[in-house]
Amino acid sequence: MKLYPLKFKPILKERLWGGTKLKDVLNKPIKSDITGESWELSGVKGDISQVSNGDLEGTSLQDLLDDQAEALMGKSVVDRFGKEFPILIKFIDAKQDLSIQLHPNDELAKKRHNSFGKTEMWYIMDADPGAKLIVGFNRDVEKAEYVKSIEEGTLTELMNYEEVDEGDTFFINTGKIHAIGAGVLLAEIQQTSDITYRVFDFNRRDKDGNLRELHTSLAIDAIDYEKKDDFKVDYPKQQDMVNPMVDCPYFKTSFMELSKPMKQDLSDRDSFTIYMCVGGSATIHNDWGSVPITKGETVLVAASSTYVDIDTQQTKLLEVTI
Repeated sequence: MKLYPLKFKPILKERLWGGTKLKDVLNKPIKSDITGESWELSGVKGDISQVSNGDLEGTSLQDLLDDQAEALMGKSVVDRFGKEFPILIKFIDAKQDLSIQLHPNDELAKKRHNSFGKTEMWYIMDADPGAKLIVGFNRDVEKAEYVKSIEEGTLTELMNYEEVDEGDTFFINTGKIHAIGAGVLLAEIQQTSDITYRVFDFNRRDKDGNLRELHTSLAIDAIDYEKKDDFKVDYPKQQDMVNPMVDCPYFKTSFMELSKPMKQDLSDRDSFTIYMCVGGSATIHNDWGSVPITKGETVLVAASSTYVDIDTQQTKLLEVTI
């Protein structure tokens, strides 16, 4: 099987807080005014991505993994994760504030949900003036104090708010309480997990008038109550270079702003490579073919590729490997 650069059909998710930027800015084929997420590359059960280009069009990511896991992901990745794709790639549009939430670590997620935990990072693609994120507490908090704030509806008084601009990048480790604020469009890279503990939802009601479920008791032992300034990613932005951003056990991400073509030798990279286009356009070539990519699109390059050529005059890419 010739594993040319693969694109996948976006899996679109309506959300109470979603809007229209996925269509207006990223040209996603959405029909509603509350589409909050576009899952670009997913191995989550029930939401498995399907190839959208070339001879493999219509083939599921899981079928590819069942047939050629090592060729697609790399031996070291298969040794760690088996035939489960370990990364979930999304674009998120928050027209309203998302709920304040957090994610459990691997140990807790395995014990409670037989799942991976959820470490993630965000790259801000677009932000309305004054748009903010919630990331962590604004001071060290005692568990009893947190519980009291939940009971009294004063949790927001303990939150740390970060105003954001295009290009800002945040690393959200497990246990860190957080929320994406209204007016933010971002790219999200995360472990393959859909485990979220929602702790405050601004008392919003869905279209049927119901409050959304909260996970108050589950969250208490999963939260990191210490104030930490470890979330804002300070990364180089040299043009026509691969600029490291995040290097954690679950993924490595780099930023590339290219004004001319670039060729990369992948012969020693025992991992797949994902390119998320966050600006401009390019054509991605490997040993077996090529595919165009433009802002809001994602391409998967198989681990068996010996090289990748990025043909462009102007593009911004996030490169993701393990």
